[in-house]
Amino acid sequence: MICSLRIWEITSLWQTDELRRQKPTPVDEARAGLNIVEQSLWKAVPHYLRRVSNALKKHTGKPLPLTCTPIKFGSWMGGDRDGNPNVTAKVTRDVSLMSRWMAIDLYIREVDSLRFELSMSHCSDRLSRMAEEILEKEAYEQGQQEGWSQNHNRSQSRFQCQQVSLPSQLPARADLPACTECGESQYPKFEVPGTDFIQLNRQVKQSCKEANDVKGTTSKDFGLNSQDILANGTANNSDGSHSGLSSRGSFSSSSQLLAQKKLFVESQIGRTSFQKLLEPSPPKRPGIAPYRIVLGEVKEKLMKTRRLLELLLEDLPCEYVPWDYYETSDQLLEPLLLCYESLQSCGAGTLAEGRLADLIRRVATFGMVLMKLDLRQESGRHSEALDAITTYLDMGTYSEWDEEKKLEFLTRELKGKRPLVPPTIEVGSEVKEILDTFRVAAELGSESLGAYVISMASNTSDVLAVELLQKDARLSVSGVLGRPCPGRTLRVVPLFETVKDLRGAGSVIRKLLSIDWYREHIQKNHNGHQEVMVGYSDSGKDAGRFTAAWELYKAQEDVVVACNEFGIKVTLFHGRGGSIGRGGGPTYLAIQSQPPGSVMGTLRSTEQGEMVQAKFGLPQTAVRQLEVYTTAVLLATLRPPHPPREEKWRTLMEEISEISCQNYRNTVYENPEFLSYFQEATPQAELGFLNIGSRPTRRKASSGIGHLRAIPWVFAWTQTRFVLPAWLGVGAGLKGVCQKGHASDLRSMYEEWPFFQSTIDLIEMVLAKADIPIAKHYDEELVSEKRRGIGTELRKELMETERYVLVVSGHEKLSENNKSLKKLIESRLPYLNPMNMLQVEILKRLRCDDDNVKLRDALLITINGIAAGMRNTG
Repeated sequence: MICSLRIWEITSLWQTDELRRQKPTPVDEARAGLNIVEQSLWKAVPHYLRRVSNALKKHTGKPLPLTCTPIKFGSWMGGDRDGNPNVTAKVTRDVSLMSRWMAIDLYIREVDSLRFELSMSHCSDRLSRMAEEILEKEAYEQGQQEGWSQNHNRSQSRFQCQQVSLPSQLPARADLPACTECGESQYPKFEVPGTDFIQLNRQVKQSCKEANDVKGTTSKDFGLNSQDILANGTANNSDGSHSGLSSRGSFSSSSQLLAQKKLFVESQIGRTSFQKLLEPSPPKRPGIAPYRIVLGEVKEKLMKTRRLLELLLEDLPCEYVPWDYYETSDQLLEPLLLCYESLQSCGAGTLAEGRLADLIRRVATFGMVLMKLDLRQESGRHSEALDAITTYLDMGTYSEWDEEKKLEFLTRELKGKRPLVPPTIEVGSEVKEILDTFRVAAELGSESLGAYVISMASNTSDVLAVELLQKDARLSVSGVLGRPCPGRTLRVVPLFETVKDLRGAGSVIRKLLSIDWYREHIQKNHNGHQEVMVGYSDSGKDAGRFTAAWELYKAQEDVVVACNEFGIKVTLFHGRGGSIGRGGGPTYLAIQSQPPGSVMGTLRSTEQGEMVQAKFGLPQTAVRQLEVYTTAVLLATLRPPHPPREEKWRTLMEEISEISCQNYRNTVYENPEFLSYFQEATPQAELGFLNIGSRPTRRKASSGIGHLRAIPWVFAWTQTRFVLPAWLGVGAGLKGVCQKGHASDLRSMYEEWPFFQSTIDLIEMVLAKADIPIAKHYDEELVSEKRRGIGTELRKELMETERYVLVVSGHEKLSENNKSLKKLIESRLPYLNPMNMLQVEILKRLRCDDDNVKLRDALLITINGIAAGMRNTG
């Protein structure tokens, strides 16, 4: 049997297309991320938390509290709109609702299993009282339902009888609806209790549209969201007026009436009957199976919540009754914790610590959304939105103001209580999308969304601009809802990416926290916690790997000092990619090399691209990765890494960084032939056919390297085994300092300074994966003769970099201190080398025959194969 299963799997894999034929949408990407949660993390998290709890109990005598979790998960999939026009406000809303739906669906499965397991009748008094209350409530509702059904049947009989004896001529005022206030009608009306009302489905909506078109009413009047339904069941239109459809009303056509009756019967009576077939009848008294009664109520509420989310995802109108649904994880935890305490008090602790404890830990970790969605947008887009607003209000052009005037305006508006954006404002499509995003964020709230990240942040006003747009949207949405927006405002996180912005990060945070309104806002709404993100990818592409690493180190130091001056806690968010050129590398090594004081019990980090699958794709691997994160953060907090021992070390780092950056920029940005060489020597132009992401390869329509995203920049060089972004400039910097007689100082820095050691070790690992003969073969076959000199010079620099890295590390050969890595690299070469040779030949032919689909497919397969073989430099 096992052999047969293997054959089936191999056959399935063999006949599955190796290439993705269509570009994924942001929703596709989000779905793939949620699948990893369902298939791996859902199983891994309870196991990981159990191991942490056991370790704590062993060494401290106290286990990890049941609702305490050291790790939380977030996502950018469906929220990162920086340079990606495919991520819209609707996409963000749909992805967030889809994440909530999957969380609820997973909880329903777990509760089902628990109900089967917890069959005992002995329980605590509190649980017994809760079960009794649930039974009383169900009995009351059943009586109400039966009474309504009898009245409904009598009403239906009367309606049918009266239909038979319709008059041959309509009397005066017969055109008035049955529920009219200004006249009377002798004809019956169909009544539906307001609390049990369910709106029309798509078919009925179409009937409403057709009927209203006759009356001159547009279908827009019925385009309702769940937030538009008032407490009494009356709906608000987008213009603030009340819709004519309410929970107690009449219909203008018999087709609407029949469809409404059919929908009501199917949804209430049919659904309940079907559910009774699947589940045993509830006991009549709580002493029989109180746990099943309580968990049955939990399941019913979860199912209602899931149904509500389905209606919202389908953009169907629905009635929102808060007490019928789970909105927060605390609401779901309450009955689960009560069951846990009851089992513990009744001598069933073994059961309490099993499936129930795992479910409680899952709720504490994943909440009601599995992964809170972060939003990200470039700072310039917010300025464009404020330009449109200030211009419309005849206040001038926001982007033309100096920084002080911007801060004065933003602070004044943030302190005010009136909305800034008029509801009648007319703006362009791009600005409208920005405003729509903030409205969606206000509707979803902090229970569904995490942070709002501002990419390319450079000024204090960038943060306050987002705070103002966020505040204004919440005021507007709460006015439409007739109640406050859910949750709190999203925390606003500036992302410093370029070398220039990293150097000014501390000053920006210091100025930000000096503003009274903002400091009070942070203390009141975010527990005195400021989050700051630092970007590895763009800084590396901007100045080279070594300079980027040093500027990131200094920026973190400065930000920590700035926050400490104002008594504000700081969490540093590391935007690391999978490759060394984008800040990647072993997690433990990276965390242990952070500046002292920058990891004070908290740390955020991104895992991107193929690294998500590699690190979290399997439950066992995910547990190991979570343990690595936990261990590294604990050690960095309790035993912070050593700072530079001498001021001289900082001076040497500055000198290496300056030489390295100058060498890197002279090659990449100052040499006019380099861009053409890059396009010829690598498959960069062909990467767009891979269909591996929804985001365009460039932020703007430009052929320059400046607007090229860091991912294709690094990925293209990885394919040629040159991995240039990870080492270019490093050799020149080390050589310059060594030639001045500081080689021994560099060796001391390597041995005693964790940051410097990890930087050199990562570069050494990349150099071990580089292959000069393969890179030379790409140049000889693909690069025009007049540009081959660039490749020759770069290969010389690569050899020089290897030489000086070995001088600093004291190793005789590359990867001498990492034998397992060396063995892995050598084991892949028999597969990698032929694929590189094939890729060169295919590129050569394809560039003479652009429309050859078979050649293109063959090229894409080699790209996938080389990326898999190169691993964390892919």
